[in-house]
Amino acid sequence: MKRFLFNLTLGLAALAGPSAAQQTSVRDEFFWLSQMNKATAVINTDEGLLDKSLAAIVTAGITKVINDGNQPGAKRPATVITFEPLLIQAAGPEITLLHAGRSSQDMHATFRAAILRDDLLNLADQLNKTAGSLVKLAGKHASTIVPTYTNGVAAQPNSLGHTLLGHAAGLERDAQRIREAYVRVDRSAMGTTVLNGTSWPLNRTRMSDYLGFAALVENAYDAGQITSTEEPVEAGAIVTSIALHTGHFIEDVMTQYAQARPWMLLEEGGSNTYVSSAMPQKRNPGLLNSTRRDASSAIALAMGAVMQAHNITPGMSDNKEVKSTSAIVNAAIGVLKNWDRILNALVVNPERAMEELNSDWTASQELADVLMHKYKLPFRIGHHFASEVVSYARAKNIKPLDFPYAQARRIYAESVKGLSVAAELPMSEAEFRSTLDPVAIVKNRATLGGPQPAEMERMLKAARQSLAQQGEWIAARRAKITAALGRLDADFNKLAPAGR
Repeated sequence: MKRFLFNLTLGLAALAGPSAAQQTSVRDEFFWLSQMNKATAVINTDEGLLDKSLAAIVTAGITKVINDGNQPGAKRPATVITFEPLLIQAAGPEITLLHAGRSSQDMHATFRAAILRDDLLNLADQLNKTAGSLVKLAGKHASTIVPTYTNGVAAQPNSLGHTLLGHAAGLERDAQRIREAYVRVDRSAMGTTVLNGTSWPLNRTRMSDYLGFAALVENAYDAGQITSTEEPVEAGAIVTSIALHTGHFIEDVMTQYAQARPWMLLEEGGSNTYVSSAMPQKRNPGLLNSTRRDASSAIALAMGAVMQAHNITPGMSDNKEVKSTSAIVNAAIGVLKNWDRILNALVVNPERAMEELNSDWTASQELADVLMHKYKLPFRIGHHFASEVVSYARAKNIKPLDFPYAQARRIYAESVKGLSVAAELPMSEAEFRSTLDPVAIVKNRATLGGPQPAEMERMLKAARQSLAQQGEWIAARRAKITAALGRLDADFNKLAPAGR
């Protein structure tokens, strides 16, 4: 009894300090188990499920356990069965009256959701930063004309800013996936006990509100047996998408490193590149390589959650460990941080990009397009003509801007021979040459979503608005959780005896 009174005195003294929730920024399993105990004490006392005469014992016991766990180097139990003995040690067995209508099943499901909720917000935050760098770089290079590639081969001229906005669009879909998943994760399982509820009339909605959740997992069987298994898998699907988008971008940049005279590289030095140990001329893109490796590792972690959840009966804990799920999300955060570093280390040479465009025939499709929409020549005929021009030019090592107009006329006449079209090339020499100009091709695009200046301006504006809205969404969700925990602290502290 003396030991119990001593512990109670310590607990009441601790209540005079800062609220327990404010003493640590680590929102781990211990933190959330603490919040659940505090919320249970407040709600059950208010609603007559816990005798008010126990308020002093309960508040002192909970507070002592929290304060002890917040000390540097202290153990922070991560399960109900290791947390509860500390409560008993601090305040005696009477404190286990808190456990009315509770189970480790619903409590663990709740802290798993709460921690994943925080992890998803951290992921969304870093995603927004990386996407922001993409959009900023796209604005800088809105009028930088570069070759783009399909099937690993130079295909068409394009605005570098336009391609960067394409990558940003992929990350916007990932941001949408996070917001959609967050709605499903932001639900409280508390009060469902093992799988079929309890005879205690628990106020699940009030508990949910105190813990900052937006809704309840309605079905008690679903709460602990089904939804907790889904959450790591859905998080892994988002991480997989982010990692794939990262890999696509890296490989786009890596193609430049195979060229003798690239037009886009990482700035040398630091951790961006390193010199080969054997070949002095080589500057290996270390940051690209490590980021691609980490993206692959993130996918492997995500697939692990799927494999662990496969072919198990409901309620098994194979893939539910917080540490494993957080590792999946944190892997993606690390990948996005490195992608952001890549974006801020890119060095672009617009003159070299234009030189490459004018040394190959990436503008040749425009010949067929202009002949069709301006002169009504069937596309396949125009395509055949353009293809013959390219074959002749490559055989004679002629660049697009140097191609003889007389040869173009000859090739056209041969291409349409025997067909019911005029035998004379309808393009003037000036039009023929302007049609092969990469800059003119990009500026003259008329497609919604194309790289022409007006569309680039519109899409950049939309991308910036989307980033701002995503930032507001993240801030609002974090503020909601913080406010809820603040209300819980205030109401929990009111349980302590007056004049403490």
